[in-house]
This record gives sequence, C-alpha cells and structure tokens, in this order.
Amino acid sequence: MNCRFCHTELSQVFLDLGAAPPSNSFLKPEELNDPEVYYPLKLFVCPNCFLVQVDEVKRSTEIFSSDYVYFSSFSSTWLAHAKAYVEATLPRLGLGKDSLVMEIASNDGYLLQYVRGLGVPALGVEPTASTAAAARQKGINTLEAFFGVELASRLAAEGRRADLIVGNNVLAHVPDINDFVSGLRIALAPGGLINMEFPHLYRLVQFCQFDTVYHEHFSYLSLCVVCRIFAANGLRVFDVEELPTHGGSLRIHARAEDDPLAVETPRLAEVLRLETGAGMQSPAYYLGFQDRVERIKAELLRFLAEQTLAGKKVAAYGAAAKGNTLLNFCGIKPGQVAFVCDASPHKQGLFLPGSRIPVRHPNAICEERPDFVLILPWNIKDEIKAQLAVIRQWGGRFVLANTMAVEP
Repeated sequence: MNCRFCHTELSQVFLDLGAAPPSNSFLKPEELNDPEVYYPLKLFVCPNCFLVQVDEVKRSTEIFSSDYVYFSSFSSTWLAHAKAYVEATLPRLGLGKDSLVMEIASNDGYLLQYVRGLGVPALGVEPTASTAAAARQKGINTLEAFFGVELASRLAAEGRRADLIVGNNVLAHVPDINDFVSGLRIALAPGGLINMEFPHLYRLVQFCQFDTVYHEHFSYLSLCVVCRIFAANGLRVFDVEELPTHGGSLRIHARAEDDPLAVETPRLAEVLRLETGAGMQSPAYYLGFQDRVERIKAELLRFLAEQTLAGKKVAAYGAAAKGNTLLNFCGIKPGQVAFVCDASPHKQGLFLPGSRIPVRHPNAICEERPDFVLILPWNIKDEIKAQLAVIRQWGGRFVLANTMAVEP
C-alpha cells in the first residue's frame, strides 16, 4: 500500500481494529440470514508526510450507496452548528443574490437550507441518492455525484464557480484526496474562500477516539498534513479554527495560492506549533495507541459482563458509525446490549451491521426501562442526556462508551 497523498510505501501500523462490516451498512430484517462482508480496518501512518490512512478495501461508490442511512438533520446540535456558521459567515463575506455557495457532501440540505434562507444561491454536491432526494425536497439544487476534478471542470465550464465552498466532514471521506483538493481549486471563483471541517487527529490521539475510525474515513488529518496537501494542489491554508464538534475538529480557511487575502494568521501558527510540539511529525508519536484502545475494550466488556451477572439490562442510544466500530471491535452482541434507539426513522426497524443489535424508536427506552443507557455518539452526549432525562425516574444511568464513565 502507498500513501494516498505522497505515494510513499506504507508499513507502520497506527491502529488495527481487526475486520468489520462497513459501519453504515445496516441490515433489513429479511437480510439477517444472509452473510455479511467484513473488511480489514487497519490504519497506517506515512513515514514521509505523516498522513494517517486506511487502505481502500471497499470502494467509496459502494459505501455511499443509494440506501445510505446517515441524515445530518436528525441532530439538533449539528443543525445549530450549521445555522450559526451560515449566519456568521455569509454576511462577513458580503455574499448575496449574485453569489454562489457550494457545499460538497451536502447530505440532506442541513446547511444549505440556511444559505437559501438568507437569499443566497446554493448548490449541493451529494453522491448518495437518499440524502440528495431529501435535500431537493427542501428546494435545494443538488447534484448527485462524487466531487473531483472532472465535476469541478464541468461546473467551471458552465460558469458555476463558487464564492464560498463548504465541506463538513468530507475531506477525510475521499479516497483520492489530491483529485478532490485539486477540484476545489478549479471550482473556486476568483477571490473565493474554502472552509473545510474535519476531526483533528491530535484530539483523536489525545482522547483515544478510536471509534471514529471506520471504512468511509479514508484519512485522519492533522493541520500540517492538510496544509501540505492544499499547497500541492494550488491552494493556501491561511487560517484555522478549533471546534468542539466530533470530539475536537478543525475548520480551515483556504484561498488560491496567489490570492492576496491568503495571509497566514496567528491562529494557524498556534495550531501548527501545537502539532509540532506534540511530535506529530515523528513516527514515535504514533506508537502505543493500540495498547490504549485494547484497555478501553477490556473495560467495556468487563462492565457488560458485570451487568449480565447482576441481572441488569443495558440498552444503547445512537445508531452512529462510531458506535458500530466500538461494538464490532469488542464483539458485542444483543445478549449484552439489548437494543439501540435512534431518532432517525431511516434506521429504525433495521439491525446494526456486525453486532445485529436491533434499532428501535426512542420510545423503547420508556417501554423497556433499561438500567443503563450506553451513549454511543458521545460527541452529542448532552443532547442525548437531555432527551432521555426520563430514565432517572427509575434509577437509570448513562454510560459514555469512550470513557466508561457512568453518569446520572
């Protein structure tokens, strides 16, 4: 395997989670007797550019299929994040009815609906048919396609270059990261701005967020690596914001390399110093992570065994991809976690890949009255705890899957 950015041969393993089915390949009831395909879930670190990456063992066209089940609009926390970004950014940039905002991986229109609400033309690019259809129902012009040089060139030829290009949690999802970033440069209008958000590898290592690893995340990104990738494709990252989303994310600001507005900020220098000081440009930084992950696995299995022996019932909340990574790595089955609840009707009635735990409506919490609710998407734990405050009536408690903390 070679690095997907600099093509250096890879040999150093950062994390090995064994084999698992893709985290968003939920099963229908009639598929429970069918076999599932498991793929290796192993991360390597490049010794040259230090990009952490998974081998592309399942093609992106298969992962982001027509029955993709992740819809962004079912998280109130994420909607609030998108709304705040739009309402702060568009006026600051002076965008109006003659401008164009393009979002790559626009999902169900969760963000562009706020762009349209301000009277600014919006264009979504989304490869999954199910979410693209949901966006069109909101009146958002959406192209059902993968983004790269080919699509960007077509849009540019049609005169549809964007004044603002947004990409939330997509940069890590592309197998050919050079083609993707080169496409951003082509699709960007003169004087335009690019904002990309992605989970920060530094925080993943710091807080042992191994459950954010899954097959559709091809790359795990530091700021230093992203700056190199953008520079190699004619763009300059000149500013960055640290965000609390997804356990700690970065939002980069980039422009064309010859844009006079692309002046590097103190915030950029500060985060680069943080990464350098931590040793992220050294192979030694990536050693020892596997041992920390194995300890979390052991602690979770011990907790579940104790509850089984005590006759307690454990349910889970949030049929998120990170939860599937955790459950499959630990080998957890319905005998240990009875069911998982999720607010998305697109997941209810299905079964989690691998573990085959049933997904139910949130009302099942009150019906079944579990002693513990294992919060799988820990990044929105406050939202979930507020929604499920009723469990305190029968002495139920929450358990955070990433830290094994038990909370009232």
